[in-house]
Amino acid sequence: MPTTQHLEVAKQEFGKASEHLKHEYSKLQVGRASAALIEEVKVTAYGIDQPLKALASISVPDPRTLQIQPWDRGVLNQIEAAIKQAGLNLMPVNDGVVVRINIPPLTEERRADLAKIVNKLAEDARISIRSARQVAHEAFKKLEADKAISEDDLRLANKHLQDTVDAANKEIEELAKAKEKEIMTI
Repeated sequence: MPTTQHLEVAKQEFGKASEHLKHEYSKLQVGRASAALIEEVKVTAYGIDQPLKALASISVPDPRTLQIQPWDRGVLNQIEAAIKQAGLNLMPVNDGVVVRINIPPLTEERRADLAKIVNKLAEDARISIRSARQVAHEAFKKLEADKAISEDDLRLANKHLQDTVDAANKEIEELAKAKEKEIMTI
């Protein structure tokens, strides 16, 4: 059936939206230390900007501490400066060997702000899904206009597409609820 290819492309786009949402959620500071919080911070070292994970190993020695061990101690000051400038509201401590970051506990106001961000990211993922659905729907209409599929095939393809969209939206909703629960848990 000619519509199968367009359904598969739409499913791939839905999967990309979900994976992107998971990646964005992993970067949110939820009061616990996570290497994902800082691993993409750009550090200017050796004359170029690089992600922090390319210059150092990042470990989580306890639930509220991140430890950054650079492979070259000469970049400790650049790492410290990059983290301060990243807008994460984190204060790195450079002891000459490693950089440590203590993650402060979240205030109720910050938790509410993060919940709004979670919902905005989820809505962005839903918009991406709607956009991919629209592309597939237009492709189905074109196939029907070109007489490659019948009207019944068009309805069936749209039904399969909508079922897939509903499943993707349900997954987005579950991810958002889980992340919001994680944020609001003290």
